Amino acid sequence: VLSLCCEACKKVIFHVPSELEADTLVGRVDLKECLQSAEFISSTDENFKILEDGSVYTTSAVSLSAEKKTFTILLKDNQENVQKKIHVSLVEREKKKTRHARDTVLKRTKRRWGPIPSVMLENSLGPFPLQIQQVQSDTAQNYTIYYSASGPGIDQDPKGLFYIERETGNIFATRAVDREQYPSFQIICFATTPDGYSPEVPLVHTIRIEDDNDNAPYFTQDPFEFSVLENSKPGTVVGKLIAEDRDEPYTLHTTLKYRIVSQNPPVTPAFSLHGDTGVISVLLPQLDRELVPSYTLLVEVRDMAGQPFGLCTTGTAVIRIADTNDNAPSFKQIQYETRVEENRVNVEILRVSVLDLDELGSPGSRAVYEIIKGNDDRSFEITTDKNTNEGVLCVVKGLDYESAKQRVLVIAVNNEAPYMLAPHSQQLSQSTSSVTVHVLDVDEGPVFKPCLLRLDVKECEDVGTAIGRYVAEDPESGNSEGICYRIPPGQCNWISIDEKSGEVRTIKVLDRDVGEMRRGQCNITVLAIDRNGKTGTGTIQVFIQPGNKNYPRITTTEYIMCRDRKPICLTAQDDDESPYSTPFVYRITDRSLASMWKITRHNDNSVYLSPKGDIPFGVYRIPVSVIDNGGKVGENYVNVNVCDCVTPTECNGEARQLGSGNVTLGLWAILAMILGSLLLLLILITICGCCGAGVMQRHVTDDCANHNLIISNTEAPGEEVMDHNIIPLQTTNDQGGYGIKTGDQQTFEMTKGRGHTLESVKGGGHQTLGSVKEGGGQPVMDTCRYSYSEWHNFTHPRLGEKVHLCRQDEEQKHSEDYLLSYNYEGKGSLAGSVGCCSDQHEEEALDFLDQLEPKFRTLAETCIRR
Repeated sequence: VLSLCCEACKKVIFHVPSELEADTLVGRVDLKECLQSAEFISSTDENFKILEDGSVYTTSAVSLSAEKKTFTILLKDNQENVQKKIHVSLVEREKKKTRHARDTVLKRTKRRWGPIPSVMLENSLGPFPLQIQQVQSDTAQNYTIYYSASGPGIDQDPKGLFYIERETGNIFATRAVDREQYPSFQIICFATTPDGYSPEVPLVHTIRIEDDNDNAPYFTQDPFEFSVLENSKPGTVVGKLIAEDRDEPYTLHTTLKYRIVSQNPPVTPAFSLHGDTGVISVLLPQLDRELVPSYTLLVEVRDMAGQPFGLCTTGTAVIRIADTNDNAPSFKQIQYETRVEENRVNVEILRVSVLDLDELGSPGSRAVYEIIKGNDDRSFEITTDKNTNEGVLCVVKGLDYESAKQRVLVIAVNNEAPYMLAPHSQQLSQSTSSVTVHVLDVDEGPVFKPCLLRLDVKECEDVGTAIGRYVAEDPESGNSEGICYRIPPGQCNWISIDEKSGEVRTIKVLDRDVGEMRRGQCNITVLAIDRNGKTGTGTIQVFIQPGNKNYPRITTTEYIMCRDRKPICLTAQDDDESPYSTPFVYRITDRSLASMWKITRHNDNSVYLSPKGDIPFGVYRIPVSVIDNGGKVGENYVNVNVCDCVTPTECNGEARQLGSGNVTLGLWAILAMILGSLLLLLILITICGCCGAGVMQRHVTDDCANHNLIISNTEAPGEEVMDHNIIPLQTTNDQGGYGIKTGDQQTFEMTKGRGHTLESVKGGGHQTLGSVKEGGGQPVMDTCRYSYSEWHNFTHPRLGEKVHLCRQDEEQKHSEDYLLSYNYEGKGSLAGSVGCCSDQHEEEALDFLDQLEPKFRTLAETCIRR
């Protein structure tokens, strides 16, 4: 908790008129007498405000109606936790004047109080105290006025520099003043009556110190350092000198002028200096660093616009001449000779040096060497020694004494920086030097030509096949006499080389599918040894070229083809690489099957297999040959099960026995045929027992026409069946057909296709529905009706074939307007069902018609008038 000690410091009484206007000075209180450092000053009456110097002003118009008014001034010091109070009382002034005898009413009038700003000369010599101004108030005519002042130079630093006479208002200076330290002073002057009343507002008076040229200009740095390229054009700016002056700105005391006093070395003046801006520029048209690397200028700056009586200062400017590559390097010698043994590699054979007048270590002096002639085979290389700037000539590829006993090189030199032609000088040619290299003869070993030999071997070649010849020569003699060849151990054991002739042969069958040969290549090092035991090495690269060693084969050979005869896609595979694989050529090698099946190209390795026309159901074993791009033929057999199905999953694997020798029946098909024959024999025995044992001619009666299907050869729309009594079938004596009798008319329908009828299923032959084959095919009396199983076995496969043929056009494509095959569609129809060939009317004998399959029920519905 912050607690402040508060106590009444003193009481102050001001005599004022009864009416006070706003912003009227009431009086002044000495605050420091009460509290030396007051951080907070306030008044308890909002009609009065207190300034920091203790002046009390009204904030609004105040009327002393009770002839007395009091308020309190609060002073606070937060650091020392002290609070003081000053009680102020305002008392109405008496009408009687203190100085003049006549009594008049005091009225506020406009007063002119305060002189123009005072001026005091800097560094004035006195005499002191020196009067510099006088202030007076017009109220001095009516009142006794005392003058006082406060502010810098009086009661603030620098204290005691000025004072004001109490009675006269004269302002005096007690000593000289430095303008650079105190350019002006602002003091506050007061005019008060003896009782403390201030008839005038305090006056802010300015005392300006007039400048004296007592400070010489000075440079901001010493020395100034600049740089300029040699051979720069006249007028090129080098740099700028900067000087300052502490005297009053924008006067002659600070108007500066620059000039060059002297130049070192004392040669032709090379630079000029702008007098007003201090900018140094190039004057000499030829600055040559090699002659004068730097210049030192003695410069002067003077105030008073350079007049002789002005103050001045001198400084130094150092200008360094930067190097440019205006001197081309040149060889110290124009010809060199050196020696090197043949076949030596990466050895230094010579060092060359150059002269360059440019600055050492600069890009204009660092040398760059090159061989411009005699190094077409890149056997030599020259580099620069960074420490000595010498050119180092080396052999990087072995020289051959037998080919050339000496080599002559031409070396040129340049600098890292591009050459700059100096003014008024001529272009210099590039410096060159010739180097003669003498090659020393050395006894060498054999040399293979070429050093790397590539041999291509076809895959699966026989062992001992000659694939090439690899020989070396003696460099001295130039022939291969006396050289033997050998393959060092530890390499891929694919080839051998004849010791004397250098003939290369295979020592194993090279197959890219075996072990280390899968990479298809191998590098084999071969040694050549001469009579002196000198050796040379060479390399043979053996590449195994892909061969045609694999037969193309069909990946899938078992297929099922349903009634839609959708083509089968045959795809072949060949393990050989191109060009011995795709494209493949497919052919059907069996002529009889080639007339029934056709092959259509799909892509390089696939074809479509499809029947050419309507072929019977069954399993076909089709021989297909596939020929690859290398001519190799692969024989394949494709088994196609042409099945009576909609989807391949419906086919149970049974097959029909075809007339062609290439069609076979499965085990289950044979078993089903045996069981069917036994069942048919049993049914025939049963029927014969019911209808009589004698053989008799079958007669056609009108009352035996119910529940039979009319047979017709016509393809036009038939007559509507108005009655369910359909005339049954009757045998005729015409061979190969059967007749139908309706009233007095008799029509015949020839057996279509292979002449199969119902009885042909049982035993074969061209028999009608109502006859049994005996002897020479004479018609005999058959039973009055057949069982449902006989009827179904006879009609179901043939109706399927008929419907399939109706679904195709001449090009064996499916038609859109054909009779669809229907699956089971729900409960049976109430319409009459198709019965078998019977002339009996017993209801109990027709019960089988209610158990027809869904497909046959649909067919029966189409034959009944809706």
